[in-house]
Amino acid sequence: MILRRTLLALAAAASLAASAAHAQDAKPNPRVIITTAEGTLTLELFADKAPVTVANFLKYVDRKLYDGATFYRASKPKGQVANDYGTIQGGLQNNPKKVLPPIAHESTLKTGLKHTDGTISMGRHAPGTAQADWFICIGDMPYLDADPKDPSNPGFAAFGRMIDGKPVAEAILGQPTDPDAGVGAMKGEMLVKPVKIVSIRRAPPADAPTADGAAAAPATPAQTPKA
Repeated sequence: MILRRTLLALAAAASLAASAAHAQDAKPNPRVIITTAEGTLTLELFADKAPVTVANFLKYVDRKLYDGATFYRASKPKGQVANDYGTIQGGLQNNPKKVLPPIAHESTLKTGLKHTDGTISMGRHAPGTAQADWFICIGDMPYLDADPKDPSNPGFAAFGRMIDGKPVAEAILGQPTDPDAGVGAMKGEMLVKPVKIVSIRRAPPADAPTADGAAAAPATPAQTPKA
């Protein structure tokens, strides 16, 4: 009996040690800072859940291809006046000098992510055509998720969330739009004066030391608007 208890205790200790080692080896999700003419947004990218989409986005970031790009679209429900619900879209607008090859579609059914308040997701035409343009949700938008009961609705590829800068996102959503610009679903949603993206850069991890030796403070999570 004593031997059995000893063996069980050793097994438990080994399991705890392995779990601790795995936790130490796990890399934190990357974060990026979007600097715009309206202010800055901070995003956490879920590389652990949407590796293909995050890797693609970071290629553009690391090559500085988003420098000088714009937020060019603001979409709100018809009749919506407040800037607390809608999407803002940014990117390269198919600039042939900057876009990289399309990537595979990472369905929300595969990643487990949802289009909740603050989610960043890839814009696309057909699944598998996403390249360099993306949008940020202001408010929960479950209709953008893939429908498990309807294979014809693959949804959009969520791959991160806004963790700071929601007032900036709302300010962009509130910019005037041209009622005659755009085609299809975009008609009437193109900004009269697109908001310049000055740069997008990787941010230091939340636990990285600052210049004074202290750990960086975590960014404030985006808040869900009241119904």
